[in-house]
Amino acid sequence: MRYQGKITNWHDDKGYGFVEPNGGGDRAFVHIKSFVKRSRRPTDGDVIIYEKVQEKDGRYKAAKVSFTRDVKSRKKVNRHSRKLGSVITISFCVFLALVTALGKSPFQISCIYFAISLIAFLAYALDKSAAQNNKWRTKESTLHLFGLIGGWPGAFYAQNKLRHKSNKAEFINAFWGTVVINLGVFFWLFTESGRQFLNSVIGV
Repeated sequence: MRYQGKITNWHDDKGYGFVEPNGGGDRAFVHIKSFVKRSRRPTDGDVIIYEKVQEKDGRYKAAKVSFTRDVKSRKKVNRHSRKLGSVITISFCVFLALVTALGKSPFQISCIYFAISLIAFLAYALDKSAAQNNKWRTKESTLHLFGLIGGWPGAFYAQNKLRHKSNKAEFINAFWGTVVINLGVFFWLFTESGRQFLNSVIGV
């Protein structure tokens, strides 16, 4: 459970203090090392979001601490990223449907994208279920592989629909790397050498 509270009795030279939860309750010890992606050093009066962990002696400490304004900033950035991602994904799907309808791209390519996107969505769904139930997880490299070979539209939809992996910056950066590579290969298929490759593989 996440709590919100205000830092008190902060000793910057020692890197620790306490947090008083909003609305009352047990205060918790907070250490500088417990901050996640800290944008600056804390001071008395700063409002933070944290998880409360009870130690063996019965007292509490704050874990996974973030400044509230840092959390709000990250959420704002994530919203903008999702909007841009949605534009890219929808534009690609429309383009793929258009070039397929005009006979510029083999129907099999659209089928591949649809099939692997469906598999990718299911993989994300199963991984989220496994995370919630402490079961065997799907490797992130496997999820990225689905995106790389054409399932990235389904993967992007799963990230945002299921709220899975969408706030993990390193994962998202790697995901968009696979998208760039996949799109590079896709548009290469429209070149002379790409068409020759398709002809040798699927006879079109």
